[in-house]
Amino acid sequence: MERTYLMIKPDGVQRGLVGEIISRFEKKGFKLVGMKFLRLTREMAEKHYAEHVGKPFFAGLVDYIISGPVVAMCWEGKDIVSVSREMMGATNPAKAAPGTIRGTYAVDIGRNIIHGSDSPASAERELAIYFQSDELVEWDRTLQGWLTE
Repeated sequence: MERTYLMIKPDGVQRGLVGEIISRFEKKGFKLVGMKFLRLTREMAEKHYAEHVGKPFFAGLVDYIISGPVVAMCWEGKDIVSVSREMMGATNPAKAAPGTIRGTYAVDIGRNIIHGSDSPASAERELAIYFQSDELVEWDRTLQGWLTE
């Protein structure tokens, strides 16, 4: 099964949306295999957002993501990278479809609640920043046969 990295950002934590967001992914049928509640160091944040180095918003993005705790998660499921991106909605909440996480809860692009890997390669890179392999739990979901073929 495919894995992805999802992070509830400081605004999502501060607004008390952690349970609601996790619930959406569980109800979709995805399996949580790793989770941490932490405050990112500047070094972790810069590594996470390395592709944005040199862009005008980089410093503000790093300052924001280290401003409060986040929930770092590894989820597993069929086509989870693309499906989770759809569930999150467009990066800019003004363009996010109603019913998506950002379409429902976010107002500003700089406070858009959640991050999700944009490709399987990004997921692998991002998961390595936040989790050691022994921190991801392998387990069998008894209802998996009712979710996928």
